[in-house]
Amino acid sequence: MNQASLFPPDRRGPDRVIVYCDGGSRGNPGPAAIGAVVLDGSGDPPQRLAVVSECIGEATNNVAEYRACIAGLEAAAAFSARRVLVRADSMLVIEQLRGKWRVKHANIRPLFEQARALLAAYEEVVLEHVPREQNVDADALVNAALDAR
Repeated sequence: MNQASLFPPDRRGPDRVIVYCDGGSRGNPGPAAIGAVVLDGSGDPPQRLAVVSECIGEATNNVAEYRACIAGLEAAAAFSARRVLVRADSMLVIEQLRGKWRVKHANIRPLFEQARALLAAYEEVVLEHVPREQNVDADALVNAALDAR
């Protein structure tokens, strides 16, 4: 995981972070990778704070989507924001984390719980499903990791 902080350790980070995340596999299951971009949501335009791009071995697409969300939230935690906006093109991840869809598969449950625990650190959480066209940076990070393997 590659992270770069723009804030010295003695200074509080942005009030709000935006996490774009995506996961994918070539085959289902198959070789999988994750990508996430953390932005300072306080600025206009938002400034990039951290990037995650890595292969995660063999996994299903849904596992990769959850692992990308978790990795993005872990990277965002370093900035001590009070609010988080998570944007993903996985409707499954977003609707399950919102509590609108049940988590049916046992292998997804621990990932769901880990993501929910990371979200609990924030005073305000917004979860947004976005079309793939609005998630191009995270998608490109997934493909870059898969292409480099």
